[in-house]
Amino acid sequence: MSDVDEAAPESAGAQSVLRLNGVTKRFGALTANDAVSLDLRSGEILALLGENGAGKTTLMSILFGHYVADEGSIEAFGRLLPPGKPKAAIAAGIGMVHQHFTLGENLSVLDNIVLGTEPLWAPRQQRAKARARVVELAEHFGLAVDPHRLVRDLSVGERQRVEILKALYRGARVLILDEPTAVLAPKEIETLFATLKTMVAEGLSIIFISHKLNEVMAIADRVAVLRQGKLVAELPVAGASKQSLAQAMVGRPVAPPVRHPLPPGEVVMQLAGLMLHGEAGQPLLEDLHLLLYGREILGIAGVSGNGQGALAALISGLRLPDGGSFDLLGAPVKQTSPLAMQRRGVGRIPEDRHAIGVVGDLSVEENLILEASGDPRFCTLGLLRGGVIRRHARALIERFDIRGADPTTTTRALSGGNMQKVILARVLSEKPRVILANQPTRGLDVGAAAKVQQLLFEACAEGAGIILISEDLEELLQISDRIAVLYRGHLSNPVPVEEASLTELGLLMSGHGEFEAYREGAGHAA
Repeated sequence: MSDVDEAAPESAGAQSVLRLNGVTKRFGALTANDAVSLDLRSGEILALLGENGAGKTTLMSILFGHYVADEGSIEAFGRLLPPGKPKAAIAAGIGMVHQHFTLGENLSVLDNIVLGTEPLWAPRQQRAKARARVVELAEHFGLAVDPHRLVRDLSVGERQRVEILKALYRGARVLILDEPTAVLAPKEIETLFATLKTMVAEGLSIIFISHKLNEVMAIADRVAVLRQGKLVAELPVAGASKQSLAQAMVGRPVAPPVRHPLPPGEVVMQLAGLMLHGEAGQPLLEDLHLLLYGREILGIAGVSGNGQGALAALISGLRLPDGGSFDLLGAPVKQTSPLAMQRRGVGRIPEDRHAIGVVGDLSVEENLILEASGDPRFCTLGLLRGGVIRRHARALIERFDIRGADPTTTTRALSGGNMQKVILARVLSEKPRVILANQPTRGLDVGAAAKVQQLLFEACAEGAGIILISEDLEELLQISDRIAVLYRGHLSNPVPVEEASLTELGLLMSGHGEFEAYREGAGHAA
């Protein structure tokens, strides 16, 4: 696929419902969108692809009125859309479902949907009429959810349905979905795709933003690819392949890393009968058993909120178990802290790279030594050794291919993929024996994800045992040696990846499979 636009011919009779004309947006010297022109047609799903930092979010923010373009215009249903006015976008029939839901957890489904749609001076709410409309929309589009339930009691899939219903209730005829499958189980993804097909059959149009190329190939009619702010390709899905789309996104061929099974090493971590409770005494992990061997990647699948955070906190040293035993490298863990776990050979790749993985306002070189507290390599008599730190940073930037960075670059200025490489460089350069990789490729494009996965393979080959927590089953099946499912605090019996069934894993993730609890020694030849 070339870098020039490959515009698909407009289907006979297909009406353009949304048209972006030469949209350009600059942030100082950075051109986030560079003269982007794009059409969305009635009754189609258009996938929008691009690397991290390619300009997808900026373009959609301009479309929805959060940003104002420096140049260009947008037409919705033949009328010019006023810039910088989200209310005008909603009134024109544009709805947006963000990756991170914006719902009031202490409110009911109905309250969340109608919030902001009635004037403040209305004498009373038209709740019966609103409920009837919500129920009608839910039944028509297959978005089953009880309007009287509190949002905090809903599953992730149900919360997404509420967000879609919010947009439909406001009359959306164009729906923008930003990474809509990122936190869904396979069964929920199937349900979502069935809903989307019903919508386009009714004449709605959808912009589908995703990094998952297999899903794009399954659901989209056309694909538009952004690279460095420019529209570089636009073509029907029928004429594309995953490889060609990946190459269009990053500008070069992308070869996914290949897993080479290794003979397992010694047990590096063991949890037996482990219990962990929340602040209110609710069980977070129950009777959990886990064996991790050196030179293996143990994948932990599960829908968000089923105990992954508790397991990560335990391995990271943020929590001690309330019951059961926790052994690390053959010795029990009795007292713990993140620093203590690090000194015992645990490396942590946290779930949220922005909030807890790096300090965005510090430089790259400062972030690369954040966990080297008191390390004599970098500090003498309480004074930092600036020259040593800078040389250390330069070596890691080169080794881990941290692009767009020098030692003094502010870390916040890096793309998501390169920020993740800073974390990997900091952790893996210390040769940990146990690595917690919590959602290590979430939100990364195909090129950055492949690099992160390759680095994990290399650490595994050097003897580390890796706990890979991910909500992406495709990733787990691609790089894990064994896979277990965490559901409501219970860990299933892990199976070798060669024996893992996508269907069975999906059922376990949603609580519908035959759940066999993990016991010591199960699922691995010791």
